[in-house]
Amino acid sequence: MRIFSIIAVLVALLAVVFAFQNAITISVKFFNVNFEASLAIVLILTLGIGILIGLLVSIPSVIKRSSKISKSKLKIAELENESHKYLETITHQRQRIENLERHLNLKENQ
Repeated sequence: MRIFSIIAVLVALLAVVFAFQNAITISVKFFNVNFEASLAIVLILTLGIGILIGLLVSIPSVIKRSSKISKSKLKIAELENESHKYLETITHQRQRIENLERHLNLKENQ
């Protein structure tokens, strides 16, 4: 997490340097809307919109992956419970076998 913070600060510093070096005003036309803004602001806003679109596009795959992970965790829990039941059955059967063997040994010794 610390590395992410350091990278974020570095990117912010680079954005500030970029803004100071590209402070000229440009005219932007989008459909029928015209406005003037700093080149740096326009580029940073464009970058932000691109990042937002990228995040929105990735949301379905993130949801699908987390759903798969949840289902897998449930399946693992079910299999662990089943495994414990089998181990209990095996332990119980081993005790029965030992009791039968002891009982047979007692009869043979008489």
